[in-house]
Amino acid sequence: MKKYVKTLSLAAGWMAAASMASADAQGVSDSEIVIGSVNDLSGIFAAVGVPATKGANLYFDKVNEAGGVHGRKIRFVVEDNGYQMPRAMQGYNKLLNRDKVFAMMQSLGTPMNLAGFKLLDPKGIPNIAPLTAARQMLQEPMHNKFTSFSSYYDQARVGVKYLAGEFGSKNVCSMYLPTDFGKEILEGSHAGAEEAGISFVAETTHKPDESDFVGSLSKLKESGCDIVTMAVGVRQAITIVGTAKKMGLTDMKFLGTSASFLTVVAKVPGGITEGYYAAASWQDLWARADEPAPKAFIEEYKAAYGEDAAGFAMLGYAAASMTVMALEAAGPDLTQESFIAAMETLDYQDDLVGNHITYGPEDHQGADSIYVSVVQDGGWIKVHEE
Repeated sequence: MKKYVKTLSLAAGWMAAASMASADAQGVSDSEIVIGSVNDLSGIFAAVGVPATKGANLYFDKVNEAGGVHGRKIRFVVEDNGYQMPRAMQGYNKLLNRDKVFAMMQSLGTPMNLAGFKLLDPKGIPNIAPLTAARQMLQEPMHNKFTSFSSYYDQARVGVKYLAGEFGSKNVCSMYLPTDFGKEILEGSHAGAEEAGISFVAETTHKPDESDFVGSLSKLKESGCDIVTMAVGVRQAITIVGTAKKMGLTDMKFLGTSASFLTVVAKVPGGITEGYYAAASWQDLWARADEPAPKAFIEEYKAAYGEDAAGFAMLGYAAASMTVMALEAAGPDLTQESFIAAMETLDYQDDLVGNHITYGPEDHQGADSIYVSVVQDGGWIKVHEE
């Protein structure tokens, strides 16, 4: 009897200590963990944000139905930024000060994330798997920041080198939004041209709501552009490629990064995007639809939403899965520090995205691989990797 009472007392003491420690962590209670996201559900990158959010919710719902993580359910709160800075800051302020989120996950937009860091960093709030591949996502203090994949800079650099070698291209140009997102892809394009031994000759900048690109493409034609890298909105990328074809600019090779490596881009009716290239750090979902992990996800998503999954739905699901892995590894005594320490132990093969993910105390970028794909017959086909 004494042994039994002693065991109960120890257990009660341990649970009380765990509760007290967790009480110090914002967004953690005995029954709930609050995860936030400032995403684009209605703006120029809604084709990224909407499916990513659905994918994340699909995984979190499954975890919650099974009892949550260490007895805590996950509440995923998403604020729509419409890819507009004022709305993004409203979203961050609400999530941090009203919802009291424990961590942020899959927030979209390079400039939006950078502005959000000014609010996150003083509180030590983890920022997980942002929907931007900018190198600045791992800026100092890096302690609370974790990205999933390679940077826009490296994607543009590798993509330009591949196209130059494959087609004997001589001149590189870039069309971009004059934001941190666009400038990084511009820098990667310069680096790729230099490594390939060819010239960077011209650039054009664009507004998020711009839709007429005839003048810009005429300028690039006059500059003799063989490769055109793009850092624009999803619809804009499609419009640019379609306009170039109407103008007869068939010798230009258009290259996007992970920001335009979307299922919807490949499936534009009429073959408008046929021959469009993208460099990203994961492999296309539908190109691997017969493999076990992608097949199971496609079926699960279809059953839940009654629609086909897009590539970024896969990324949302994968990011939620990774977050849950770290929450489980952190144990019931959940704090920001225990979660960050757990993230730094993750090392696994993600068969859904087709990449190996690993972190460490000095390495907060999950994967390094880069895959170049091209649109063929309404789908993405991998043509190069490194």
